[in-house]
Amino acid sequence: QVQLVESGGGLVQPGGSLRLSCAASGSIFSFNAMGWYRQAPGKQRELVAAITSGGDTNYADSVKGRFTISRDNAKSTVTLQMNSLKPEDTAVYCCNAVLTLVDSTTLGYWGQGTQVTVSL
Repeated sequence: QVQLVESGGGLVQPGGSLRLSCAASGSIFSFNAMGWYRQAPGKQRELVAAITSGGDTNYADSVKGRFTISRDNAKSTVTLQMNSLKPEDTAVYCCNAVLTLVDSTTLGYWGQGTQVTVSL
């Protein structure tokens, strides 16, 4: 069974920080890419940040300079460090991973999502 386990969401004041983590488990050989998306009520889901197994990164313009994504290849884990949080960062954040399994198949997976709320 392949699962993505997310953690780190919560309530934080503007200017504060949170760290989200996403760990893939199961019969995984390696990950190709992992990233974080977010969706606020009434808004379309958008890419926040992504990283490949080789370390190449991509960020949304709205978070560049504030958020940092990193990975642990051996653990198939991705971490999103979020600093200088703003109310407009409030959303449900979902982890996405493209994984290669031990049987050589490659599939995409989604986590269940974790709520991030930035408010006084």
